[in-house]
Amino acid sequence: MVDHVTTIYQCTLPFHEYKINSRGHLPFSTSKLSHPNSKQNQKPLPSPHPANAEAPITMVTVSVKWQKEVYPAVEIDISQPPYVFKCQLYDLTGVPPERQKIMVKGGLLKDDADWSKVGVKEGQRLMMMGTADEIVKAPEKGPIFVEDMPEEEQVVNVGHSAGLFNLGNTCYMNSTVQCLHSVPELKSALTEYNQLGKSNDLDHSSHLLTVATRDLFNDLDKNVKPVAPMQFWMVLRKKYPQFGQQSNGAFMQQDAEECWTQLLYTLSQSLKLPSSSEGLDVVKALFGIEFDNRIHCAESGEESTETETVYSLKCHISQEVNHLHEGLKRGLKSELEKASPSLGRSAVYVKDSRINGLPRYLTIQFVRFFWKRESNQKAKILRKVDYPLSLDVYDLCSDNLRKKLEGPRQVLRDAEGKKAGLKTSVKTSVSTAGDSKMTEAEESSSGSGEASKSTAQEGLLPEEEHQLTGIYDLVAVLTHKGRSADSGHYVAWVKQENGKWVQFDDDNPILQREEDITKLSGGGDWHMAYICMYKARVVPM
Repeated sequence: MVDHVTTIYQCTLPFHEYKINSRGHLPFSTSKLSHPNSKQNQKPLPSPHPANAEAPITMVTVSVKWQKEVYPAVEIDISQPPYVFKCQLYDLTGVPPERQKIMVKGGLLKDDADWSKVGVKEGQRLMMMGTADEIVKAPEKGPIFVEDMPEEEQVVNVGHSAGLFNLGNTCYMNSTVQCLHSVPELKSALTEYNQLGKSNDLDHSSHLLTVATRDLFNDLDKNVKPVAPMQFWMVLRKKYPQFGQQSNGAFMQQDAEECWTQLLYTLSQSLKLPSSSEGLDVVKALFGIEFDNRIHCAESGEESTETETVYSLKCHISQEVNHLHEGLKRGLKSELEKASPSLGRSAVYVKDSRINGLPRYLTIQFVRFFWKRESNQKAKILRKVDYPLSLDVYDLCSDNLRKKLEGPRQVLRDAEGKKAGLKTSVKTSVSTAGDSKMTEAEESSSGSGEASKSTAQEGLLPEEEHQLTGIYDLVAVLTHKGRSADSGHYVAWVKQENGKWVQFDDDNPILQREEDITKLSGGGDWHMAYICMYKARVVPM
């Protein structure tokens, strides 16, 4: 930049010009200068240049060609650095000095070059290259504020769906709905229910609850302002009267896990996969966990095996349990008492379970409540039990399922290794097909990419196109605050499609940091995890 401005001072004596220096003073004393009307005799001022010497040339006129334009008479003050000349060209062309490339003898003209060495001559044509600044145009439309947008566009802009009004101790219901609403495949199946219609063997109350769930999910997607789930609540109470219990004229608080279980049971009866010849329900495909059970009686030596499908894993809490994984392992082994044919009386049997089929969404219930006879209510275990953002259930699976998981797990490891800049295994890096698998696996594990997008659009994720890995990522937490399941307060904490976490405290959605989600592990009267929902990491076939 130019750090001073040089101006011309016209002396009162004719034909003399003097320059003012950087401090704003003439380069000589003015004490001997007089007003032009003064009659005082004055000796003539000495000429700034000797009479026998030529005044140095300080101004050179050149032409400048830029693109198709030619600027024929551009004056260069060679007593100033070239940057001043570039500023002149900026006024003419709109090309900022830092973008200007001016061709001179010896290369490009630098901002601090010496003009005497550049050798610019009178009438010389200079060539300039560079892109001009874009002219800022006035916006064709005025600013659009969020509150002026349609509700559907506001939802996209805000980044999360609406909250739910508490209709009177209905936080257990609201938190359940918010967690299940985060499952895009379930929403897709509910949307298709409109075309499928009611099946002949479905009772009317289940049909009404399915329709009410579908409509409530749609309302949450289309609104930013809180939604009143009145119709859903009325139908839920009609289907399951226990949720309509009252005390002193007010509806009572209920157990959120019971609401979760009953709602999923109803949807399992109404939502069927149309492509399944066996009539497999959507809920089983999304949430069903298949167990291989070995039942053994040590006293009689009897042993039997069976399979069963459950919709959640239980984390049993005791003094020895500090982490979710420890509680899950304890839940795989239990004792039961039943009649023994060989003994002719009841005996104790040990039941060992292993997972033989994994779901798309893994639901885990922390068994925090037990029936306390003294107070005649469900008391709460406050013990802190840590849980991770990513859960690996490989060691909880049967040998048969482990073998099936080994290949997909290797593909996932290679994809994550490639992402971290590590070498991949020989098996998955030999062919381009392996590279393609790894790329899709990276997208699936990060929760982004076309694989994740297609999941929401197509409804269920076909098993023939994707494979489970046994690794799951946390997407929703339902917490309870208080000392009893039938009192206190329930809240949903849900991970959005953009990766951000939102706490749905009834009608009040609040953004949360991811590191705060795992702090809901208990140990006091603060919100603590009661139900966790994990989403599977998948890889393509």
